[in-house]
Amino acid sequence: MTTHEFALSDLAARLLGTDASLSTSLRDILTVALQELIEAELTATIGAAPGERTAERVTQRNGHRPKLLSTPGGDVEIGIPKLRQGSFFPELLEPRRRIDKALWAVIMTAYITGTSTRKVDDLVKALGCESGISKSTVSRICTQIDADVHVLRTRRLDHQPFVYVWLDATYVHVREHRQVVSKAIVIATGLRADGHREVLGLDVGDSENNSFWREFLTSLTDRGLAGVRLVISDAHAGLIKAIRRCFQGAAWQRCRVHAMRNLLSAANHRHRQVIAALIRTIFVQPDAATATTQLRAVVEQLRPYAPGVAERLEAMEADLLAYTGFPPAHWSKIWSNNPIERLNRELKRRTDVVGIFPDKASVIRLVGALLVEINDEMIAAERRYIAAASVADLTDQPGELALPAAPRT
Repeated sequence: MTTHEFALSDLAARLLGTDASLSTSLRDILTVALQELIEAELTATIGAAPGERTAERVTQRNGHRPKLLSTPGGDVEIGIPKLRQGSFFPELLEPRRRIDKALWAVIMTAYITGTSTRKVDDLVKALGCESGISKSTVSRICTQIDADVHVLRTRRLDHQPFVYVWLDATYVHVREHRQVVSKAIVIATGLRADGHREVLGLDVGDSENNSFWREFLTSLTDRGLAGVRLVISDAHAGLIKAIRRCFQGAAWQRCRVHAMRNLLSAANHRHRQVIAALIRTIFVQPDAATATTQLRAVVEQLRPYAPGVAERLEAMEADLLAYTGFPPAHWSKIWSNNPIERLNRELKRRTDVVGIFPDKASVIRLVGALLVEINDEMIAAERRYIAAASVADLTDQPGELALPAAPRT
């Protein structure tokens, strides 16, 4: 992270955590932060910090000239550095621009971290601008985020094979044609051959139907996604059809968490704890053969008092045990959608602050910005999600189709 980015993040954190009544101190914080950014830019330009002697230094500092800067946070006085030779004007400040880049960055940071546009308005008022800032202005400012989100959604995916792919959806409310409607946010993450994860894609649509999922998955393969051995998801009918069409040759693992909910919904309430405990015994088996044997044994145990559950479990056998065709060390990571479910919970925590989004583009902007940060953290993580050595063998073996004959819910 650059010096500028550190300063901006620190400024945003201080502003969001400060009492709105302390407008004078907040203006001081803004002044100091702007000056720090200017000095950092000057150091990079001339090749030396204040008082530092380096071979790369091209000139010397020669004091400052005061400048009154007008911002939505009020007027702040900063110092523009002077040089012995040549001149310097910070790129941070554009002449005759009322809202400077630093304040824009603060507003964008507040928006990304889940602060609603109304709270952003309060934040700007705390900076000393009594008129505040309109929701339309906040949205216009935040369109600057779109460039990074566009890169995430359109980048090539052929830099490494992705052996495992997790798919899931969550829902938000969006205003459309003067009505509030529910929109599906679909997200794909994948495990690379080196053991790290990446966010593969993001889209927003009307529903999780076959055509929507198929279009989304086709966009991933068109961008170079390859090497997929296993797809993990819930049993949505449209999704299964799309997986069969777009990832031919890949196995499909039905998320055990979603499957458990489906099974227990058919059980008598007083039997649910016992039934859940029985089903969990399937997943503690050490190999594919014993897992299959145990599942069939559980089905027989359930027939007398929970025939509906037994029938559903029997029909799910191939779906639930697809993970057993892969290395046992991977099982706990691939038998459910938990990795992407945790990501969805974080997204919901942020989107719930907004409540109702003004349009589809604003959903992609906020969720996409969060996924950009999450993707960076996944790639830069010190620990690999799965050891690279245990993934290597999978990248050289062709996958086997293991999809259900017909989607079941």
